Amino acid sequence: MPVSVYLLGLTIFALGTSEFMVAGMMPSLAQALDVSLPQVGHLISIYAAGIVVGGPVLTAILLAWHVPNKLALLGLMAVYAAAQSMAAMAHTQGLMAGARLVTGIVAAACFGAALALCADMVAPQQRGRAAAAVLGGLMLAAVLGVPLATLIDQHWGWRTSFWLVVVLVVVCAASVAIWVPASRSTPHGGLGQELQEFRNPHLWMAYLTSALIIGSAFAAFSYFAVILTGLSGWPAAAVPWLLATYGVANMVGNIVVGRHADRHTHAVLAIGLTVLMAALALFAWQAECAALSVVMVVVTGLTGVTLNPAMAARVMRVARPGPLVNTMHASVINIGLGVGTWLGGEAIDKGYGLRSPLWIGAALAALGLASLLPYASRGRRAQAMACRG
Repeated sequence: MPVSVYLLGLTIFALGTSEFMVAGMMPSLAQALDVSLPQVGHLISIYAAGIVVGGPVLTAILLAWHVPNKLALLGLMAVYAAAQSMAAMAHTQGLMAGARLVTGIVAAACFGAALALCADMVAPQQRGRAAAAVLGGLMLAAVLGVPLATLIDQHWGWRTSFWLVVVLVVVCAASVAIWVPASRSTPHGGLGQELQEFRNPHLWMAYLTSALIIGSAFAAFSYFAVILTGLSGWPAAAVPWLLATYGVANMVGNIVVGRHADRHTHAVLAIGLTVLMAALALFAWQAECAALSVVMVVVTGLTGVTLNPAMAARVMRVARPGPLVNTMHASVINIGLGVGTWLGGEAIDKGYGLRSPLWIGAALAALGLASLLPYASRGRRAQAMACRG
């Protein structure tokens, strides 16, 4: 992989840390902004809403103006740094919410531009592995970035964490400007050509599978803490370590999937979904067993979210990997995340018990597998025919 691919991964690490770190500093933010914890939680939802709705719109505008991917990424990172600075200086919930909305919108467009640049820097048969390197920044944000931001908050305050993200984004922007090459391919046809890709039903089926995979993983993961303490008998003090183990499994799985995502895209997705479905079903069935619960947490970490490189490779295989196609993929993934988390919470609220999110996760994985099987059964020949380079 070119070094520039890893620079794009570092950029995604910075954006991912900013997205997730609010969860680790809720008490500090609630006190500083003089709001309740649920109101601080809304800052996470606002960021996600920016990704889902605003990201594709902003990307479409950039395409309509025919802004090159590298220039678009640099401009977006400058806006991101400014909005993050506004968040670091915020003294009211309204100002913080506005800053989070802007950063969410810009982050989604950054994802699209970064993956488009990434796809252009490598051969088509290496795009899955390159996407794994870029998306690995998101995994590293959950495992390293968020705990570090929380630790900094506890010792030097939450504003320091926000400012350090600003510094990292600026450093990444400078690195991208120097070392990431401009597109080697011929200029894209702008918004009209990208919109043509959305007439492809195979692209929408790829999006559907991705949404179901992430929905399955987060229907379970969002409630791991209460399941592990309420059913499996683990003390609350052990939960951070168990979740850290899940994060490490995410990173390992991302590396393994990235190695095979290009040559065996559908097989990797099918095997991953099968293992994810079985793991969540077994976890739900034997949730009271403490030892088995840890194993299933690790297995879930090795499959669900870590299928991202194969998901990206599939999307890049069935459609031209332009920024709008990739931004829409990020939006669909976030929709799956939100729906899966909501379904798990609704099941608990309706009285179906703490194991119900696990059953819902297994069901969503089964639906994801069903959406994939017609394509997986075609084999490598059909996969090669579908490739559009």
